[in-house]
Amino acid sequence: MALDLKTLETSFDLIAPRGDELVDIFYTRLFETAPAVEPLFAHTDLRKQKAMLLATLVLLRKSLRDLDSIAPKLRELGARHVDYGARPEHYPVVAEVMLASMAEIAGEAWTDEVAAAWAGALGLVATAMLEGAAEAERSPYSDSHCSRLSRPRSSSPAQLLPARAGTPPTPSSARRAPGRR
Repeated sequence: MALDLKTLETSFDLIAPRGDELVDIFYTRLFETAPAVEPLFAHTDLRKQKAMLLATLVLLRKSLRDLDSIAPKLRELGARHVDYGARPEHYPVVAEVMLASMAEIAGEAWTDEVAAAWAGALGLVATAMLEGAAEAERSPYSDSHCSRLSRPRSSSPAQLLPARAGTPPTPSSARRAPGRR
């Protein structure tokens, strides 16, 4: 799938000055949409986590024209997320929440074209991260594998997320900012 680079770059540059607000909205929405994932952040400095998310978004923006250059970092990030308790079912919810958060910040500038471009980009990010997570799950020598063996599973993925979590992110889920028809 070819990405609409111009739309991605232009739209990100529009919302970047409000990056701190974007990540605040994102985490508020994430915990409202999927409250059962909030415990995954129990031992996390959320301020630091927000800064890391924003830095990752900036890196993505800077790397749009050469995504192959950041694919290894995204796979490593996906592998680390296994240790944090992230499951494949979480990725569509995170993407949906990110799209809605970006739409809120962009306001009237958020169009169907922008939503589709970002849904595609976030889909590529999720694919790379899931590849890294799958590799970590398969490797008997990874830290992820060892911690999974000693970590009790207190909740099933179905208990962690709303029913719609199994569906991939779609641009229609964030076409318009909330409250707009």
